[in-house]
Amino acid sequence: MLQFFVRRLIVALLVAATVMTLAFVLTRLSGDLAISIAGPNATQADVDAVRRAYGLDRPLLVQFFDWVGRALTGDLGQSYFFKTPVSALIAERMPVTLTLGLTGLVIALAVSLPLGILAAVRENTAIDRLVQVVALLGQAMPSFWLGLLLMIVFGLQLGWLPISGTGSWDNYVMPGVVLAFSAIPALTRLTRAGMIQSMASDYIRTARAKGLSRASILLKHALRNAAIPVVAITAVQLGFMLGGSIVIEQVFALHGVGFLAWESIGKNDFPVVQAVVLVLAVIYVALTMLADLMNAVLDPRLRAS
Repeated sequence: MLQFFVRRLIVALLVAATVMTLAFVLTRLSGDLAISIAGPNATQADVDAVRRAYGLDRPLLVQFFDWVGRALTGDLGQSYFFKTPVSALIAERMPVTLTLGLTGLVIALAVSLPLGILAAVRENTAIDRLVQVVALLGQAMPSFWLGLLLMIVFGLQLGWLPISGTGSWDNYVMPGVVLAFSAIPALTRLTRAGMIQSMASDYIRTARAKGLSRASILLKHALRNAAIPVVAITAVQLGFMLGGSIVIEQVFALHGVGFLAWESIGKNDFPVVQAVVLVLAVIYVALTMLADLMNAVLDPRLRAS
């Protein structure tokens, strides 16, 4: 198990290093940062002053390793626009993004698990095909379009839910539903496949021979084993949701990390953009590693792979 953990940790560190490199390089490829910061009406002297002030006149390798060294100590730089440390900005906005991601995950599990069980129990029937169609629609539906549709119906026409802000729990209902739609298809199909495989197992036939009730067979025996891969993949889905919340936060005006990234891109605040990409990527890598470890605990055969 220790060797498995070490291998996964090395892979995670390599991925994090790659993300740091790409985040740095891509911001530089977008143009001259000094010109972007100084503005379109700045003179050459102004641009040169900005370049010296922010250290942009140094070689790129020096800038990169300086940023990496500070990032490893928790110093993600200073925001060009907000004039505050980037780490403080992210820490201030992260609770909104985490709340949104967890809300979406809870909704996705609450919907996908019953649908997957129902489809497995009614395999190859009209109900099974209907569930698969619903999952397909959820995967194909653009999140921003669904968000706007929910805002019009439940926010403007019915007035049941607020369409923006983070004042109370109901502010997260509609964005949570939209975010959940990206995870429901995968979780539903995984639950369905696991239930079908479990229902065909010998221990289920033994349970039926003992005269156990249908509910007991489904919930205590089949679901317990079918849920193993679902539980393991939940961490990965949470990572997807946190990374995909940028569009949702923009649509519903939720001032989380995604909204911060959107603002920073528009204001050419590249230290914030780099840091947001890095933080979300590290969270995703950590959650993926957690999912791998959970899989290894639940299925010892994976430890030798």
